[in-house]
Amino acid sequence: MKNVLKFLPAAALAAGLAVSAAPAVAQQAGQKAPAAPAQPKASPAAIAAAKEILQIKNAAAMYAGAVPGMVEKTKGALIQQNLNYQKDLNEVAPIVAQQLNGRQSEIGDGMAQIYASEFTEQELKDLVTFYKSPLGKKLIDAEPRAIGQSMAFMNTWAQSFSETVMGAFRAEMRKRGKEI
Repeated sequence: MKNVLKFLPAAALAAGLAVSAAPAVAQQAGQKAPAAPAQPKASPAAIAAAKEILQIKNAAAMYAGAVPGMVEKTKGALIQQNLNYQKDLNEVAPIVAQQLNGRQSEIGDGMAQIYASEFTEQELKDLVTFYKSPLGKKLIDAEPRAIGQSMAFMNTWAQSFSETVMGAFRAEMRKRGKEI
């Protein structure tokens, strides 16, 4: 369960980090990165409930490697632009990672704010109660596997269905006297 739980959010985070590296490189080139959309301010109790939900769901595992990941991604981009500085950039990367260590907590704070803006305080409290229930615990345990298996099924289905679609195109084109 934990491997799947870590994989799915980690994949989403990796995609996010890949997208977020472009604004960092653009900023270096003098371009301004787009601002993140502002979330409405939520009550402290709603934020606390949202943080509890994220803690129950072990969301921190999803972004635990965000700082070192971003440092490595940025180092790679800088090395591509400055091949002569590769040795120095490799030496500087751990220093930068150490300086910025802990900043991944900003992701958790932002996620809590987003949850608190999407749900009412009472809904968040109800969700905490649910996730602490036997069914909620089962959902937390089983959902990552179900999602992973569903994604595998969809990929298999898509591959098979694409062959069906290709066959239908070929049949229709054959009716027109054209082989593809």
